Amino acid sequence: MASDDVELDIDEQIDTGELKGTAYELFIAALSILSIVNIVLIFVMTDAALDTVVMAMNALLSAIFMFDFCYRLFTAASKRTYFFRRAGWADLLASLPLPHLKVLRLFRLVRVKRLMDREGGARVLRSLITDRAESALLTLLLLGILVLEFGSLSMLHIEEKAASSNIHTASDAIWYVIVTISTVGYGDRFPVTNGGRMLGTLIIVIGVGIFGTFTGFLANVFLTPRKRRTPEEVEDAGGVADPRDQLAQLRDLLVQQQATINELERILDAQN
Repeated sequence: MASDDVELDIDEQIDTGELKGTAYELFIAALSILSIVNIVLIFVMTDAALDTVVMAMNALLSAIFMFDFCYRLFTAASKRTYFFRRAGWADLLASLPLPHLKVLRLFRLVRVKRLMDREGGARVLRSLITDRAESALLTLLLLGILVLEFGSLSMLHIEEKAASSNIHTASDAIWYVIVTISTVGYGDRFPVTNGGRMLGTLIIVIGVGIFGTFTGFLANVFLTPRKRRTPEEVEDAGGVADPRDQLAQLRDLLVQQQATINELERILDAQN
């Protein structure tokens, strides 16, 4: 019985270490859902140019998932346990740009759901509020990916067969959305239909919001001094406290205690 309890505790510790932050886990879960949606789109759409847009986005998602796999592997408490017992092998195979392996990305959703169920909705919300900067950055990144894919698909669908249009291929549509959402706007590709111009206006507005917020995030990172998180804040964020932070906090407490002792000794000596 005791050995079973120890094994259960070890499993729970591994699960806790496997949770790389609530905002990050939700970001990966959203991308996993998007990748599954893309599989459906490839089978549903009959336009070759639109299929090319989806395949290009799948290549981008594969690169992100490969980074996620490497991140989890190198930060895992036990690499063997993560790879064989925590479906790390499925993460690796699902990261490969092979259509028939993308269904393995469902393992990411199962893991995130299991971890989120254990954390609870209130704790998840608190961790998102605590790490507002990270949550905002990942939300903007997700929004940018969504705008890039569905903006390109929509613009290509509207402009592809329009008279005097200059957006005919997947490359044209993706390039237009990239330069528009980044607020660069070279002008080599532009919509000629009313629907395309309305969509382009929406992409411009979203792009200004994304890069404006991203600039503010970078300013906050470089100009704001690093604040040590309390153990409670680390626990709410679903992470594990950094031993260096804990050591620094203990040293601060010892310095404060020594200062208090010295002051008390000074008062006692003055009274005597």
